[in-house]
Amino acid sequence: MLRERADRKASFRRNLAFVAGLLAMAVSPQPGVAQPKAKPTGYAQNLVPQRFYGAQETAAQRALASEIRAIAASFNGDIGIAVKEIDSGWATAYDGDTFFPQQSVSKFWVALTALDKADRGELSLDAPVTLHREDLTLFHQPIAAQIGANGYTSTVSNLMFRALTQSDNTCNDAVLRRAGGPEAVRAFLRNKGINGIRFGPGERLLQSAIAGVEWKQSYATGGAFYAARNAVPASARHQAFERYIANPMDGATPLGVVDALARLKKGELLSPASTQRLLSIMANTKTGPQRLKGGLEPGWQLSHKTGTGQVLGGVQAGYNDIGIITAPDGRSYATAVLIRRTSAPLAQRMAAMQKTVRAVISYHSTVRGASATGYRSAGTGGR
Repeated sequence: MLRERADRKASFRRNLAFVAGLLAMAVSPQPGVAQPKAKPTGYAQNLVPQRFYGAQETAAQRALASEIRAIAASFNGDIGIAVKEIDSGWATAYDGDTFFPQQSVSKFWVALTALDKADRGELSLDAPVTLHREDLTLFHQPIAAQIGANGYTSTVSNLMFRALTQSDNTCNDAVLRRAGGPEAVRAFLRNKGINGIRFGPGERLLQSAIAGVEWKQSYATGGAFYAARNAVPASARHQAFERYIANPMDGATPLGVVDALARLKKGELLSPASTQRLLSIMANTKTGPQRLKGGLEPGWQLSHKTGTGQVLGGVQAGYNDIGIITAPDGRSYATAVLIRRTSAPLAQRMAAMQKTVRAVISYHSTVRGASATGYRSAGTGGR
């Protein structure tokens, strides 16, 4: 136990140094990750893999692309939307290659890394994990109520479930430590060829950096973090907040997200058992019931992960939902709606997400009405 705590402290110091370096370089990009191109916000991009469709899109695809552009263009804030038809690989996006703050969407990458290690026999999901008060983080952490003087013992599996379905920050950081820390997640992304995704230093250091605060463990309870954040001079906090929005250390591109979701669904990232396990857990997500999920029709299913960032001056940095939408006939669509900056009312943010889902459902209904032969030809030709 003493050795484990010493290792944990050493890892914490390394991550703190990592964040300091990021801030000193204005959150410089991670090596090996594709960087956003200079372009006006609102740039629309439709990617149609030539091996499927050549230079032509179907009328249904053009209609979906047009609807996605209309949803994004009418939104009051910086929004990125991407949809990928998993069966065919066709994708359409609005501002699809810009890095948006992920916030708790990043818990998805932690779970992938942990499950990959379990697949390779490097991590037991049934291994007991005892959490103590010094393991607490900040913001949303329901498990804190169960951690008493003698700690609270659970398993990696249970903590991962709570991290994904409840978005519990303490549970997520505990799984992250067991999986090897932030660098293990970055290594997973590199090894799997997942592009357009950055992974930050963990909840405590990430949220502290956004607020312009240097993390202290005493901030984990009793509202101490809020008091420390409120004590930061307004100009310093504003600079830290804007620096994060401009180049988020946990940024992800909408197209990068949907590509990874599609590869997960197709079984390219994890074993069949782990793939099903993760999708099943994400189908039980409790957060964001009126985001993407609010646009579903009867018989449709969603496996998803939300993310919600800090607010300053009425502006929120990160309000997201990503997931796999599955039709009653089994066809699936990877979908990501990421909002970088917005002061729009919550109802408008959720409406944009719901409209995206309804656009996907409308597209699916159109495609389903086409001949089965035509659909197979469009979806599999040239592979």
